[in-house]
Amino acid sequence: MLFASAPVAGTFLRLLLPWRPQKKKRKVDSEGRRFQERWELEYFFTENRGNCVCLICKETVALFKDFNVKRHYETRHAKIYDKLTGSERAEKVKQLQAALASQQRFFTRACESNESITKASYEVAMLIAKHGKPLTEGTFVKDCIMKMVENICPEKKQEFMNVCLARNTVARRVEDLSSDILRQLGDRGVAFDYFSLACDESTDVSDTAQLLIFLRGVDDNMNVSEELLDLKSLKGLTRGTDLFVSVCEAVDDMKLPWSKVSGIITDGAPAMAGERSGLSTLICNKVSEEAGNAIKLHCIIHQQALCAKHLKFDDVMKPVAKVINSIRSKALYHRQFQQFLRDIQAEYGDLIYYNDVRWLSRGSALQRFFSLKEEIRHFLDEKGQPMKQLSDPVWLANLAFLVDITKHLNELNVNLQGKDAVVSQLYAHIKAFGIKLQLFQRHLSLTEPCTAHFPALKEVIDSFPQDNIDVQMKGYVTAIASLSVEFNKRFQDFAVIEKDMLLFSSPLSADPDNAPPRLQLELIELQCDYECRGKHQQCSLVDFYRQLDKGRFPEMRSFAKKMLSLFGSTYLCEQTFSVMNLNKNRLRSKMSDSHLRDILRISTTAIKPDLVSLLKSRSQYHPSH
Repeated sequence: MLFASAPVAGTFLRLLLPWRPQKKKRKVDSEGRRFQERWELEYFFTENRGNCVCLICKETVALFKDFNVKRHYETRHAKIYDKLTGSERAEKVKQLQAALASQQRFFTRACESNESITKASYEVAMLIAKHGKPLTEGTFVKDCIMKMVENICPEKKQEFMNVCLARNTVARRVEDLSSDILRQLGDRGVAFDYFSLACDESTDVSDTAQLLIFLRGVDDNMNVSEELLDLKSLKGLTRGTDLFVSVCEAVDDMKLPWSKVSGIITDGAPAMAGERSGLSTLICNKVSEEAGNAIKLHCIIHQQALCAKHLKFDDVMKPVAKVINSIRSKALYHRQFQQFLRDIQAEYGDLIYYNDVRWLSRGSALQRFFSLKEEIRHFLDEKGQPMKQLSDPVWLANLAFLVDITKHLNELNVNLQGKDAVVSQLYAHIKAFGIKLQLFQRHLSLTEPCTAHFPALKEVIDSFPQDNIDVQMKGYVTAIASLSVEFNKRFQDFAVIEKDMLLFSSPLSADPDNAPPRLQLELIELQCDYECRGKHQQCSLVDFYRQLDKGRFPEMRSFAKKMLSLFGSTYLCEQTFSVMNLNKNRLRSKMSDSHLRDILRISTTAIKPDLVSLLKSRSQYHPSH
């Protein structure tokens, strides 16, 4: 028996079955059906968002087909609208199109209005946080705005009423803004080639130890970012190991690689700078374990302030502080003294308190006291409490010398302050001041002392020419020499990297033999390139390194990025602690640690919150959520 093959059998079976016509699937897109412009006048239809919409009843037809459009018009609207012809019909079409557009914009306007209202509440919340105002200030701000709106544009009153600035709403806005800043910082952190840390710890009004951790990072384009990495609230001990754990959590949470840490700077407290278990030592050890190399530094401003305290001159400071306190602490005396200064039209209207904690306090208080010394003497004489020292030329000379030298120290301190300071520039100010001290020492050691840089001392010498004040010069020379020794003794951590700072700031004049081996060949190429020499003279230091060719000078660029990433001081920490004390004070002692961190991040950041992204991430634009 023969069996048919599979194809033949299939054909045979198809012949036996009854024939049925096969239906082809119709594809509307392949038929090229599109909206026809003539339908607007003929049938009052328009195209809207890919649909064919009737302008009269706002219904849509399934297909862009002339038959469907014509049937809808003739069955529903022809009896009324066939009467319109020519320009009347065209005018009616325009009116219906405008009505449809207005109807659609109603919901769009509502959405846009809520979006604008929500954005406005974010902006106000950011201002409240930046200026250290209580979160409840939002209600006060709104009341002020409403009073202005009622008088200027009362028709907009309802829109402004919808802006919610209640305390809880402002708190949520602050949290969102802080989270967005942290997100952007995390995005920047991925691009950092090097970064350093600045840490400082202080106690707030509720006796909670607050650890500030600042970050200074540099990316491949030499862009420097100084931002608050985190604020850690320590409820228990504040040993070096406790601080170390907190810093590690902050760095790991941001997913920053430890191998890119270039250094850490702190104040001189044992828990921070201890040789064995201090925070700086523990951080440097961890970086070494991760195949990195970090430098630990002691804040250059803090060291300068310690040097300034080396000048005791208690025989001057104690009487000055006593007189200032006696005048300012007694309300009646203080009022009478101020009135006395106004009556005689004195240069200044009051004395300045001396605060040993503040960097510039001693110089400012001494300068003001010296300027008003005659007024103070007359006032105390009238009160029957004369100050004998104000008539003693020797004491006045000591006062004048202390005024002048503290003025120079204050100028140095001001030069060391500020954000975005490069470590080599800060150390250059210290080196320059050391040379100034040597100059002062030579000038005052002359047979006829030169007081060109000591105007207050010169004033006293000229006022008492008959008295032998020159004898005091030896004491002043000794004091300056002692201060110079103190400056040479400190800043040893900066002296360790002095060669690197010199190479970074003056690469064209540096000796290649003194440079690290990995930089020597590129340094020679750089010094022989006349185009690079021209750029070095014309551009800033950062721009010079930014413009270096990445292919020719990869090691020099990497070296520059590491030097740029170093903090030179804990100025940002000190500044932020002032902001913390302004926000969390005795009247706001219940502020939570998380809200304090969010407010400090907003107050100190240079990153602009991305309000567009914040608004897009919201599921709804409810003004109070």
